[in-house]
Amino acid sequence: MKIIPTLKGGLRIDTDAPGDWALLSGIANDALSCEASLAQRLGNLITDEAVTSDWQDFVIPDLEEQFSSALLYVTTAIASAHLESGGGPGLLWINRDDGFQWYSALNQARLAIEQQYQFGPSEAINPDEFPPKRRAAFLRSQFYLAIQSLLLEHVMS
Repeated sequence: MKIIPTLKGGLRIDTDAPGDWALLSGIANDALSCEASLAQRLGNLITDEAVTSDWQDFVIPDLEEQFSSALLYVTTAIASAHLESGGGPGLLWINRDDGFQWYSALNQARLAIEQQYQFGPSEAINPDEFPPKRRAAFLRSQFYLAIQSLLLEHVMS
């Protein structure tokens, strides 16, 4: 897979193999892999009793809607590009208008992975020491981070 900035301020993802499509589809799988949603996990961090009820009633539902919308947007884009490619090599475009949705979906996936595996700062991590499932999760998280960095640099700037 190659991810290339476009002249119009977007990204083009060139998939080379069926595994590339599976990796991209994993964004939603990872984002939804925790028992509680990200919005609920964030709400659980609010411990001030004076605002807890407002968070539960107003903020969390709005966050749920925004997070779900971003995941649906990205999942649909991936599925459409996958279908157009016939499951083989193909292109997936991320335009400037798509940047926030993609960033949100990737962030949800990374936060869910971190919630499950608690890697912490990646500088001191040697993924070769991990069992296969944990290593795969770490590498996906790093892949999502790389795309987010490209989004910030080329799409959302």
